[in-house]
Amino acid sequence: MTRREFETWVFDLDNTLYPATVDLFSQIDMRMKAYISRLLDLPPEEAFRLQKYYYHTYGTSLRGLMEEHHVDPADFLAYVHDIDHTVLSLDPELDAALSRIAGRKLVYTNGSAKHAEDVLLAIGLHHHFEAIYDIAAADFVPKPQQPSYDKFLRVHGVDPKTAIFFEDSHKNLLPAHTLGMTTVLVRNAVHWSSHETDDTALDHCHHVTDHLGPWLTNWLDGRNAR
Repeated sequence: MTRREFETWVFDLDNTLYPATVDLFSQIDMRMKAYISRLLDLPPEEAFRLQKYYYHTYGTSLRGLMEEHHVDPADFLAYVHDIDHTVLSLDPELDAALSRIAGRKLVYTNGSAKHAEDVLLAIGLHHHFEAIYDIAAADFVPKPQQPSYDKFLRVHGVDPKTAIFFEDSHKNLLPAHTLGMTTVLVRNAVHWSSHETDDTALDHCHHVTDHLGPWLTNWLDGRNAR
């Protein structure tokens, strides 16, 4: 694909703006399991099974809990994102690359704005981003459901044909690709949401990388392959 400038640079948060090897998501997983276990008086193993069932059925565990058990989303998000962010560290290379981008930079996450702010502060990248579009802003409709993307484009005035979208979940890139965005999969071998062994299933991913900082640096220097 020919290199070009973009008006809007859209970044997922977890396992995208920081490496999945940090395993921050395991803390969130544990707290989701604990929340469901307490809410429904279930043993931890059954709570974990239900958590994953809701994720695969509704797009997020939260959406499943809202639909099936009328859970207060603010209460859930405050509990599951009460985690240790000190495991994160600064990323000078990514910081430098983001500083070179002239276009708007937005975070688009299925998590909460508070969690995104905590993460961005911990990795030293908060000052780069114009806005955070979180699950509450999306009316709790998660990626990859189309209405979430439609509202994101509308609220932030994004032209998808002049936007580039970075994600660790290839499924979340499919609607972005359909809308006309350039898509970059930030793949990892740690978190299950990023696993994909059949590259023929990644035709909607214009670019694939294992390391966001170096990829961005190469892109800005005018050299990048798939």
